[in-house]
Amino acid sequence: MLELFRNRLKYLFYHKLSQKEERDLLLLANLNLPKSQKRGPVNKLQEVELRLFSQWGEDGIIQYLIHNIEIPNKIFIEFGVENYEEANTRFLLIHDNWSGLVIDGLADNIEFIKKDPIYAKYDLIAINDFITKDNINHLIQQHIPFADIGLLSIDIDGNDYWIWESIQVINPRIVICEYNSVFGAQKAITVPYKGDFYRTSEHYSNLYFGASLKALCTLAEAKGYDFIGSNSAGVNAFFIRKDLSAPFKKYDALSGYFESKFKESRDKNGNLSFLRGKDRLLEIKEKLVFDLEQDKEVKIADLNL
Repeated sequence: MLELFRNRLKYLFYHKLSQKEERDLLLLANLNLPKSQKRGPVNKLQEVELRLFSQWGEDGIIQYLIHNIEIPNKIFIEFGVENYEEANTRFLLIHDNWSGLVIDGLADNIEFIKKDPIYAKYDLIAINDFITKDNINHLIQQHIPFADIGLLSIDIDGNDYWIWESIQVINPRIVICEYNSVFGAQKAITVPYKGDFYRTSEHYSNLYFGASLKALCTLAEAKGYDFIGSNSAGVNAFFIRKDLSAPFKKYDALSGYFESKFKESRDKNGNLSFLRGKDRLLEIKEKLVFDLEQDKEVKIADLNL
């Protein structure tokens, strides 16, 4: 039934459906969502995972979160959405009728989004800009009237840690941030900040980007958030503002870490090399990372990860 549901969702956005067909679509959605909309604590977020438009199980986790805390301003912001066909917030937009701002660095992606029927049908703003520490607060303030928004999702394959650290103009109730599983769970490390960081240019393997889960947990604590788990794919970490986190089980980086299994590495010719496990870390061992605990840049090979 879930596959039928996903096919109907795709149909919705490229064809004009009758009111009856739209009602049928929502019925299919409601039949598949009860486990994700569970109230009260779960042992692991994996129990509520459901993939509709998200890359992994984030759609279900988000449904679980928004059904367990109050969210007066149903607004989301998502960075690094590409063409928005696969995103953490697309289901929030169409199923829950949230308003949102999405930002991507490629103009073609934003043009694609604006031609998608959802852009006229829902309250979505899509802007093209390359996000930096210097422009992020201005970009948000231009379009978002509230500090207390529902959800922020960060996935820019690079300066994720530094961008979240720099955000001052909003205080989201939920934060989702991608972590680099290759960096492991032991060290609080991130790529050093570079305003024009581009993942493939920084290392041919595409494995050198972002921050470790421990780095994000350290930052979350400083910004007033509790870490409540990550998805089973070992990609995204979920944080809840401390004043709202009572319904959820809390984790530290070690207990909440999942090692990613996907093999997306590239060789020097740009071909998939399918590296697994520690072989991925060895491929980037000569690169520098910023160690938050030592407050300095160090070579990955010297960290004993």
